[in-house]
Amino acid sequence: MNIATIGTGMIVDRFLSALESIEDAKCVAMYSRKESTAKPLAEKYNINSIYTELDGMLNDSAVDFVYVASPNSLHYEHTYRALQGGKNVICEKPFTSTLKELESLMSLAKRKSLMLFEAITTIHLPNFKIIKENLTKLGTIKFIQCNYSQYSSKYDRLLNGETPNVFNPKFSGGALTDINIYNLHFTMNLFGKPKAINYTANQHPNGIDTSGVLVLKYSGFIGECVGCKDTRSMNFALIQGEKGYIHVENGANGCQKVILHTDDEEATLNVQTESNPLYYEVLAFNNIYKSSDIEKCYELLDYSHSVIHMLEEARMDAGIVFEADTH
Repeated sequence: MNIATIGTGMIVDRFLSALESIEDAKCVAMYSRKESTAKPLAEKYNINSIYTELDGMLNDSAVDFVYVASPNSLHYEHTYRALQGGKNVICEKPFTSTLKELESLMSLAKRKSLMLFEAITTIHLPNFKIIKENLTKLGTIKFIQCNYSQYSSKYDRLLNGETPNVFNPKFSGGALTDINIYNLHFTMNLFGKPKAINYTANQHPNGIDTSGVLVLKYSGFIGECVGCKDTRSMNFALIQGEKGYIHVENGANGCQKVILHTDDEEATLNVQTESNPLYYEVLAFNNIYKSSDIEKCYELLDYSHSVIHMLEEARMDAGIVFEADTH
């Protein structure tokens, strides 16, 4: 699995760090509009090739996978071009700005028999699988609560009159797509597609959501997902059933520690040995690629489609409009 990266942000650093621990997987090239922005990471991880022209990288025969970690609004274009160039793709969350974009990418990937993955940590974590295995001990599920709040380093700039990408409708930013999506994946991977979804948000004058609460309505229970980029909080996930509850410490994105409460008993569950949660998603993708399990890849792709469908419905419910919606 020879990977080339698009993007030079913090998430790329974490991805490359995870990649170092995966057997038979390595980064062989990077793309950046400016060589100077990619050079520090290239030197840190001993990557020999830096491209400032995307076509040059896509024509590199040594590359069989492209990891897309550009701004959200560019995910579609970069992924589409990579697939057109015959490369498999790992695309950062949120997969695309719109459902229409994702459906276009899915059609192209399947037409070319290429692999296409959404890089979402939560669903590939060993502790998340432990949660699934223990759900029946809770009895009938009645309520799910998730809170992932992280004061953004870019929020002060927004308050000072600037418009950083992560708070810009043009770049498909906002708290829902950037941070609350982890909570949405957590809930939907466990319980499937809700019957209805609503989103109530705190919105900046430019229309972007700086924080908000998702309400997912299922048959017999409710899910509540809070995501904030304008405040801090104790991050957690709670799954509440009639016979007990599961407490996920520090939020759904990492599932760092799981505590099972039933009657008067408490059990701590933790089978994760890697501190970098991206390790587990890269390991999963590499295993699927090595085994040529295209059916498993497309199963994950269909699941991501359901999440993006709900994400778009929630955004529309709050009246949050991206530039991509007009394309």
